[in-house]
Amino acid sequence: MSKETISIVVASDNHYAILIAALLKSIDLNHKTEEHIDFHIIDDGISKSFRKKLESIVDLSRITIKWFKSKEIVPAHITIPVDNSAFPLTAYMRVFSPYVIDENVEKLIYLDVDTIVQDDISKLWNVPLGDYTVAAAQDVGKTVDCKWGGIANYAELGLSADTKYFNSGVLLINPKKWKKEGISEKVIDALRIHKKYVQLADQYGLNVVLANKWLQLDPKWNWFAFNENDNPSLVHFLDIKPIFNTYNSKPVYKDEFYRYLSLTPWKNFKPISGNKRYIRKIFNKIKKMFLKM
Repeated sequence: MSKETISIVVASDNHYAILIAALLKSIDLNHKTEEHIDFHIIDDGISKSFRKKLESIVDLSRITIKWFKSKEIVPAHITIPVDNSAFPLTAYMRVFSPYVIDENVEKLIYLDVDTIVQDDISKLWNVPLGDYTVAAAQDVGKTVDCKWGGIANYAELGLSADTKYFNSGVLLINPKKWKKEGISEKVIDALRIHKKYVQLADQYGLNVVLANKWLQLDPKWNWFAFNENDNPSLVHFLDIKPIFNTYNSKPVYKDEFYRYLSLTPWKNFKPISGNKRYIRKIFNKIKKMFLKM
């Protein structure tokens, strides 16, 4: 059995930080092989009390939690463009995940915090990347010509309508190739240059830069919670998160989320009003408006 270290990166603000608890516990329970896990958290305002409780839910001899302030990982020469969406700026942190891990690390797994892992994470870790910089699963919209979530200017960029489009919530990355190829800078440039076409925040930029240059993962490693599957390896709550009482995806996945959460200090957590979700979206838009000013 390999005793190498699996490097995982997530990012969150305090609003969605509770999702990390269920995700981390799901990884912990389902990881059966001998690899140690370095669990890197890009902290965009997570409270000290939350951090302390989160560190209590895993055996630190098996999983090491490493914290990084979001403001410290973006290279000084890069400025994140501000869009008009309700996505928090935290969403852009995945673009800089290769700058979080140690220089000698040759692979990392980036996960959105609105996921739970139902299989041994080492199986995803051991997917061979070959000469690819990134592996990902195809998005709900499938191809770049998707009206609500693709690349609206795909033809202008020289892409065919059937070019596959990936979801950026689960990424297997070669960080050395990523940095050598300047992927972070290219994604940010794409978001700035094509600003009027940007949909789904940084996912647009990643698909523009990596079009036809990514390895396709088995969809079970990024299974969307509104679809049925008897045995997904990773569930992604793309729509309303299970922490809200307005959750509208498959109930079985919500049950799984709360099964993991019940094994953490948040075992008595009850779903909160969907109104808070809308308030947060409004807050994100206002925050971006002020940043533009």
